[in-house]
Amino acid sequence: MIKIVVDSASDIDLKEAEQFGITLMPMQIMFGEDEYLDGVNLSHKEFFEKLIESDELPKTSQINSFRFEEKFEELTQNGDEVIAIVISSKLSGTYNCAKTAAKSFNGKVHVVDSLNACIGERILCEYAIQLVNEGKLSAVQIVEELNNKKRKIQLLAVLDTLKYLKKGGRISSVVAFTGTLLSIKPVISITNGEVKMAGKARGSKNGNNLLIHMVQKCGGIDFSLPFAVGYSGLSEDYLNKYLNDSAALWKDNVDQVPSYMIGSTIGTHVGPGAIAVAFFAK
Repeated sequence: MIKIVVDSASDIDLKEAEQFGITLMPMQIMFGEDEYLDGVNLSHKEFFEKLIESDELPKTSQINSFRFEEKFEELTQNGDEVIAIVISSKLSGTYNCAKTAAKSFNGKVHVVDSLNACIGERILCEYAIQLVNEGKLSAVQIVEELNNKKRKIQLLAVLDTLKYLKKGGRISSVVAFTGTLLSIKPVISITNGEVKMAGKARGSKNGNNLLIHMVQKCGGIDFSLPFAVGYSGLSEDYLNKYLNDSAALWKDNVDQVPSYMIGSTIGTHVGPGAIAVAFFAK
């Protein structure tokens, strides 16, 4: 049997992981002295409530080798194989910790660097679940397929505020102030495993239009594979506005667009009001 492990940077929470039949490895989040397990005893909604109230950004700690080793030991007891899908190695040391832990299991544990996070990591995990459930490929073949396909994943997001990028030291106070003054909505992407600035627009309508344009520029969405839309914060208003503005992207291909609340790993840096779209490019 092949078992899937995924970290909570995928924004899959404990309840969803149980529904999928996979194992969730939660990241640890610290708000000051208080420590939480992402998606386990801190929901995405609770995370944004705390983020909005807090003066300082929370800190996220990577999953260490010991925690991975314990989990791999438990899952391989009956001779089962494990595929662990983790946040981009360029965004966290979690991948290296998982690789170190996997060495003790004689090829029974395979670690996939998603080169992504958030809903980009989620759709790779969903594809892995699909392949395991089909039962046609070995664990090694599934890992090979995931490593080939992950290069096609596009994750694009339009942000409502520059405040959190400034708080995290990603941009200067001057850039943040000017951007806020001009109502600049930055568009970011995850490219080769790293967060990059992909464009800027004046106002949310133009931000949504730029996002739509960039989806098309990537070659469009492969609807035969998993895809998702994500939103951050406590309100679905921006999500509904984006789905309305981008209706032409979806209407002939799907009845319903799968949408999820963004969690702490990316949510810390983008703040509330962000809209993200993740898909495998055609």
